[in-house]
Formats: sequence, C-alpha cells, structure tokens
Amino acid sequence: MPLYTALSFQGRVESLLLRQSRETGFEKAATNMLELTLDGPKGDCHTGPTRKSDSRTLPLYERDIDIRNVRQLTILSVEELTDIAESLGVPEIKPEWFGANIVVSGIPDLTLLPPSTRLQFSSLATIVVDLENYPCSQIAKVVGAHYPEAQKLLVKKAMHKRGVTAWVEREGIVQIGDTVKVIIPPQRIYEHR
Repeated sequence: MPLYTALSFQGRVESLLLRQSRETGFEKAATNMLELTLDGPKGDCHTGPTRKSDSRTLPLYERDIDIRNVRQLTILSVEELTDIAESLGVPEIKPEWFGANIVVSGIPDLTLLPPSTRLQFSSLATIVVDLENYPCSQIAKVVGAHYPEAQKLLVKKAMHKRGVTAWVEREGIVQIGDTVKVIIPPQRIYEHR
C-alpha cells in the first residue's frame, strides 16, 4: 500500500494573507506571495518553531508552556466561506476574519481533510495539515462587528467549515494562482481491542 495517495483533482490558491502582529486582531494584510520557511510564513506573527500552549492544549499542558508549533498556517476554502455566509444570510465572510493565511478553491470539504494530509503548491512547497480549526467566540466577535445579527449563530454555522491549521514541511514560495495538489495518507479507524 502506498504511503500517500494524490487525489485526482487540484485546488487553486485564490488569496494570501499575513498577520504581522497579534495586536492587530484577526485583520491580516493581503499579499501576492508567501515565503514559506520551516518556521512558517515569513513575516507572519504565527511563524516560529514553537508556540505557547493555550486553551486547545489544556488537557495536556498548562497555559504558556513552549510546545511545537503545528499551527503555523490557517488554510480556508472559498466554497466553505461562501457556505457559511449563505447559512448566516450575510453577503460575505472575509477570510481575514477567520485568521486565514491561504485561501484555496476547488478542494471539496477542505476542513474535513484528515491530519497528515499534504498540500503541495506549484513551487513544490509543501504543508502538512495538523487539525480542523474549530470556530470560536473570538471569530464570532469579529464577524459580529460587521454583522451583529450573525454573531450568536457563527460558531454553529461555521462548524466543520473554518478550515485547517498546518505546518511547513518543505520550504518554497506560494503565489496567487498556484495549483494545490492534495496528497492523503492511508485512512483507517483506530479501534482499541
């Protein structure tokens, strides 16, 4: 059995964003190119080999312990953002409101990609999916600042559609218009016997 299987379809990079400071909230600056290093996207506030543990890792660690940074990037899908906006009855959900770095099209159910899926770009830069990025009250507040009527429903409507977090496996440049190859690891359900 092959270790990974490339899917028959490819996605496309539609937009790229950098957040240079955590003080700027979820707003990010659009860019035409991301330079991916092994530490993450150059110039982004989430770049680095480590990060501080937070509410997501409380079952394992107390807050503010240095741990491996597997949340260097947030990847979202145009189709899923459109689905969320339609389900909320609002004109749009901007990717920067959800903390995006890379927005793609053409990858069905992007948020449901399994951990260890590789996304390989035209330059052969490759990122590894860590986990689904669950919607939270922070992004609900950001969306609520634009559409107050949507704030209470945002977490429910964005569940399984907020994209994935990932880390850089192979360095390279990612540009708008690049193709994205999806390479899936073998799948099986863990069952303790």
